[in-house]
Amino acid sequence: MRKKYRLISILAFASLMVGNFSCKDQLEVGNPNSPTVKTNITSVSGLTSLAQGVVYIDGFVDGDGWLGNSYFSLPYGYQELLGDMVGAITALNQNINRIGQPNYFTLSNGTKVETGITNIAEMRDNNTRARTGSGYNATYYQWLNMYAMNAGCNQVLSLIETVSQDPATIATFKAWAYWWKGYAYASIGSMYYSGLIIDEPGARSSDYVTHDVVIERSNYYFNLASTTLDGITNTGTYTTVLTSLIPAFTQTGNGGVPTIAQWKRNINTMLARNIVSNHLAPFVNGNPAATITGATAPAMTAADWTQVLTLATNGIQAGDKVFTGRAIATNGFFTPTGGTVSALTIRSGPTATSTFNISERFIQNFKAGDARLANFSTDTPSSHTFFGTRYRNTDGLVTTGIYDYGSRNANEYELFIAGSYEENLLLLAEANIRLGNIDTGTGQINAVRTRMGAGIAALPTGLTLAQAMRELVMERRVALAFRGLSFYDLRRWGAIYDITKGGGSYGNTMYYNNAVQTNVTINYNFMDYWDVPADESVLNPSTSGVATVNPNF
Repeated sequence: MRKKYRLISILAFASLMVGNFSCKDQLEVGNPNSPTVKTNITSVSGLTSLAQGVVYIDGFVDGDGWLGNSYFSLPYGYQELLGDMVGAITALNQNINRIGQPNYFTLSNGTKVETGITNIAEMRDNNTRARTGSGYNATYYQWLNMYAMNAGCNQVLSLIETVSQDPATIATFKAWAYWWKGYAYASIGSMYYSGLIIDEPGARSSDYVTHDVVIERSNYYFNLASTTLDGITNTGTYTTVLTSLIPAFTQTGNGGVPTIAQWKRNINTMLARNIVSNHLAPFVNGNPAATITGATAPAMTAADWTQVLTLATNGIQAGDKVFTGRAIATNGFFTPTGGTVSALTIRSGPTATSTFNISERFIQNFKAGDARLANFSTDTPSSHTFFGTRYRNTDGLVTTGIYDYGSRNANEYELFIAGSYEENLLLLAEANIRLGNIDTGTGQINAVRTRMGAGIAALPTGLTLAQAMRELVMERRVALAFRGLSFYDLRRWGAIYDITKGGGSYGNTMYYNNAVQTNVTINYNFMDYWDVPADESVLNPSTSGVATVNPNF
């Protein structure tokens, strides 16, 4: 395992791409502190290569030998592990076989099973520079990629007006950089207790701010992207520039070049996500009025839900182009076999192994007769203290019209990098249900199931708040699997918190002791927002008085 000692946010790298994205052999990656980047970029085509590279290479490519080979295999992988969508039985790399295990679970007969693992201790014991070098510091990876992306966008913004005087060209590049800065800050603020605001090329800072301030900065840049798009009058130039920025091989399916109006709707969905992901909305043991003590984030209010409703009403619509990724055979930004959580759950046969295993807690959310469940076949069960399972992900499309949960074939699986129509519909549904518009919300759940080919009976009108929330929780876990949202959902619904603080997860299915166990209670007791990685906090200690270690745990 390669040593990775560096001050990430200050020394974040910027990849300079020269030529077509699909030919990574032409990448030129130099000293991130070198003053030559500015002199090397003298044309719009050169800036296009840089602006594409700082997102798809700096932001999304694994440059440090972690599990899989992209941002979507491990940072997304931690989301799905901590969201109990996948498990890891044998793999030791990056601590994935321990970090997602709960403190204990209680079987339906009252037997309490201690795992001997505490997520909080695992996080803290491994958050050292030495453990980063050994490949076991979970906090390192997301911080690395997102601050690298942010630093690269700062470079793009500093250069655009030196290479073009065309207003539409300038505005399109700025909107691109603002959008991805909003994305990067959203990722940092939604995962870490504190972070850094760095908005100038080569800037240094030890002025840490709390996660909510980072989210405010994300919202600032998302909104700035939106108002910048409003100023574009030459849509032909806009389309030409944006077409060159988005990799051609991703411009298929739901991916493509959004119109100005479509991009603004993508922004509104992300703004709604920022609110929902960073507030508590507990739904514990069927109780929509549950409360959690000791959490880092505040509880959602009716005003918050109203804001989500407004944003999502103006969010992604059916047919809108969104930001996606595709695994091509060679020279992409992730591979078909190792670039996504989904790919890492696929086994070649009943006796083969996979990095991640499909969780029984994921599968239990499919309703009887749901055609999407055909994506997951049963084979020889694997028993484990917690991650035992009877299921594996199949390789490739099940049937046309039914959502595909994964493939190791080039160009087949569609990865959602940011928002999607399904996510936006479910944001609308949850806001409506919480605001008392229950029939409207359940109708939107029905719409998601229809769109994804579930083939199950529509929910009736007249459900109670608790019944509607149960359907909402089930559908978010089914519809948005492997999209990097699962941990945020379990966190805001309260499941990850210690039972003594009002949390826990109830009524679960497990495969344990070579038998199916039902009605299992799980006490995850996870840290809600991660500490800043030691690679940053040790080399760049806080001078602002804001903690780099979550004081609530």
